[in-house]
Amino acid sequence: MLCLLVNSCERPLDRQPPSIEFTKLPPAAEGSPTDLYPIQGRVNGARKGQSVVLFARSGVWWVQPLADQPFTKIQRDSTWKATTHPGTAYAALLVDASYRPPATANLLPETSKGVLAIATAEGDILEQTQLKRLDFSGYEWMVRQTPGNPAGSKNEYDPANSWVDSRGFLHLRIAGSPGRWTSAELSLSRSLGYGSYRFVVSDVSQLEPAMVLNVAVWDGSGPDREMDIEISRWGATSGKNAQYVVQPYYVPANVVRFLSPPGRLTYSFDWEPGRVSFRTVRGSEAEGRKNLVAAHTFTSGVPASGGETVRLHLYVFDTRPVHMQHGAEVVIEKFEYLP
Repeated sequence: MLCLLVNSCERPLDRQPPSIEFTKLPPAAEGSPTDLYPIQGRVNGARKGQSVVLFARSGVWWVQPLADQPFTKIQRDSTWKATTHPGTAYAALLVDASYRPPATANLLPETSKGVLAIATAEGDILEQTQLKRLDFSGYEWMVRQTPGNPAGSKNEYDPANSWVDSRGFLHLRIAGSPGRWTSAELSLSRSLGYGSYRFVVSDVSQLEPAMVLNVAVWDGSGPDREMDIEISRWGATSGKNAQYVVQPYYVPANVVRFLSPPGRLTYSFDWEPGRVSFRTVRGSEAEGRKNLVAAHTFTSGVPASGGETVRLHLYVFDTRPVHMQHGAEVVIEKFEYLP
């Protein structure tokens, strides 16, 4: 009789379906392949072998945080936490081992075929992110304010580290103190495509070995397509401090190192189908045609024009045993594009 009473009391609980909920949500924001936000939640009634799959909506639903890393582990206390790229809505799915999440989807799946529970969040429940924008050299730039992981190094970003002065010069700054640095990054608000790109930079000689100034044309809407001018020693205390890169960098022929001297320099590249020519000269482009510092032309692996944007990025490369000791400021006097 006692066993029957106990069983009758437990059966209603056993029949309760599993559920999932959010406990921490990112703000609603424009989709970005580089920005990441923390996201957390809790499940009820989960069993061994189950996990969480996250999606963010930007036009379509994108699995988070990466297509090749779609599963988030459920902790022993039934909580879960992860990161997600921004979107106008977010979804969390409790799934079993049979579920194979797509990289993108027009609609979320229903609670069947390996999906046990779904939670979504959108609209008023999400705080709206107010993006800071700057006008520099006649173009609109979006200022990063969310954490990122450039070159495998966690960086925090402060919009106050980017500004344009009364002369129209752009300032990028690393500020803070050892272990608490904040970086700066801007992205052009539209794609320009093939053409000639020019950047006049006041001076980079003060950069410490663990700092990176990156001027890039980048498209992360699919497999990364990227070309870079990078000023950094990547933690080394001596040697060449700059390079031209057609990604991926781990292909030896895709990287050309050179020494970038003190003083005002003009970094440029001319991009056309199947070909990109980099050049660095002393002074401004008009003043320094005979003052060549370095030049190189790539004809292999050059990405085709698509949805790429220009990024200007000053960040901390977290390396050991060399660590940053002081902040830094870089002044970019001018950006020019000619189709």
